Amino acid sequence: MKTFSKIAVVVLSLSLLLGLASCSGAGSKKNTGLKILETPYAVEDYAMAINKDNEALKTAIDQALKELTDDGTIPTIINKYIPSEEKIETKEVEASTYPEFTTVKEGKLIMATNAYFPPYEYYEGENVTGIDVEIATAVAGKLGLELVIEDIEFDSIIAGVQAGKYDIGCAGMTVTEDRLKSVNFSTPYATGIQSVIVTEDSKITSLDDLLGGSYKVGVQSGTTGDIYMTDEVGEDRIERFAKGNDAVIALQSGKIDAVVIDNEPAKAFVAASK
Repeated sequence: MKTFSKIAVVVLSLSLLLGLASCSGAGSKKNTGLKILETPYAVEDYAMAINKDNEALKTAIDQALKELTDDGTIPTIINKYIPSEEKIETKEVEASTYPEFTTVKEGKLIMATNAYFPPYEYYEGENVTGIDVEIATAVAGKLGLELVIEDIEFDSIIAGVQAGKYDIGCAGMTVTEDRLKSVNFSTPYATGIQSVIVTEDSKITSLDDLLGGSYKVGVQSGTTGDIYMTDEVGEDRIERFAKGNDAVIALQSGKIDAVVIDNEPAKAFVAASK
């Protein structure tokens, strides 16, 4: 079992999940309502992945993130998508000088993401938006750069940053010991939790039920949900999907018994199932 810390309350855009309630395959069960288990599976910090050979860029990004937190920019962005009654504390930030650094393309900050993780990144029409996008845009502005977004498969982000194709990986990216072998991470800028989604009529009523049984668990490939659950229950009980939405559709059609995914999209998937 993982160590739990503070839990972020989340409100998500349901418009991103159009078709979820009607996308079951031929011969599958009628779509079933969903719920989230009361106890979260894990709580984690989100940060930007940065190439290990670009320490100067990491230093500059860390400095920008601190300033954007101190002046209230980042808390305000998060509160826009995840409303909270907690008062946003701000302080005056003096103009600062950043260290010299290089980027993949001069004048650009190339951000690799997987834009199917609301409210952190998702499509609004043809444009990618969300918490990560707004924070990365603010960081780029501090550094005098233009943000360029590349939407790729989630499990290709770390390898792409490591190979120098992208300046940062920003996709609700959790800091893990395994990922730290390949990339550096900025200071954390947000907190998220991993939740368990089951059908409303599921026999799974607790984490102990899920972990102790022989239930099949769906995860998005390469995410911490994938990493944690593979370690917890073993390969033979894991079903991997390219997108979280695909895992939820499989849950609704009875192909798997539960989905482990971040709480923000989990709430939207559940709401869309009603």
